[in-house]
Amino acid sequence: MTFWDRARRRPQSLWLRKALFQIHLWTGIALGLYVVLISVSGSAIVFRNELYKGLWPGPKIVPISGPRLSRDAIKKAVHQAWPHYSITYIWESKRKDEATEVWIERDGVSKPKTVGRLVDPFNGRDLGPSRPWSIGALAWLSDLHVNLLAGDTGKKVNGVLAILVVILSVTGLAIWWPGTGRLRRSLTIDFRANWKRFNWDLHSVVGFWMFAFVFIWGVTGVYLVFPTPFQVVVNRFSHLELYGLQSSLQAPPGVRIIRVADGTPPPVRRRRKPPRGSNGDVFLRWFYYLHFGNFGDWQVKALWVALGLAPPFLFVTGALMWWNRVLSREARASRQLRAMPKLSSVA
Repeated sequence: MTFWDRARRRPQSLWLRKALFQIHLWTGIALGLYVVLISVSGSAIVFRNELYKGLWPGPKIVPISGPRLSRDAIKKAVHQAWPHYSITYIWESKRKDEATEVWIERDGVSKPKTVGRLVDPFNGRDLGPSRPWSIGALAWLSDLHVNLLAGDTGKKVNGVLAILVVILSVTGLAIWWPGTGRLRRSLTIDFRANWKRFNWDLHSVVGFWMFAFVFIWGVTGVYLVFPTPFQVVVNRFSHLELYGLQSSLQAPPGVRIIRVADGTPPPVRRRRKPPRGSNGDVFLRWFYYLHFGNFGDWQVKALWVALGLAPPFLFVTGALMWWNRVLSREARASRQLRAMPKLSSVA
């Protein structure tokens, strides 16, 4: 029987499949925590623009109690309230009764975190944070998903781990192939089987139906961190008009991304329809849309939220399979039994 006949009918006997199984197993174990964090945080921020709009309290209105303070006077008042912080930005509204927003950073810190505060423009009194804790939680989740809470270094690590997710999905599809005689059986779940077989069916079937989504999320995740190779390839087939050598994680033209590292997101504005650009631009724009699920209405986004929780499910079922085969009491006893004839023959 030739290699291709065995691959088609009995792939379990191929050394290549066994090697891919080991790659899939150890890659999945190594990426387990990352997959859980990136999937849960990704599902949590699918509706981030809608949540920002709904949770944003609007401008802080203060009573007019006299002439507005100068910028120097506001700086002096902020320095008195926050003596160990430096002011990085001051935003003053054209409305007289709206609080002034001041961004500050702690001195003596290598990577200071920007903090937004609201200040009464008439007396310099600190009015509290410029955003509610719910907005801060969303920003934290976005930073976790994009930068792994580690800035540019975390973003690059995120891109490298996304490459491993692509490898995990491809090797999973390769070892899923059961052969032509068992194809229908591998697409269904036997609910009458024991829990070990049931768990195996869940991992296999859900993994097959989720392959396309996990593969797309992995590839688009790599693109959002390392866009240049993709842009070079696409530009060979369709000249890019809008996406030529863009910085990573940049939104399509006309689509606004809320920056999470600045501490305070800008006010929510209406999304403008982006210019179409060339076919290559449209192709790359869909990388962004497919990764975040923002190409449709709320039903599409809700689907992305639900599907985004499938990778952690696959990790849990895969970990149970590994436990049953390697670490369980039955697996250890089976290995001891297989080793007994070798020990007796040596004796």
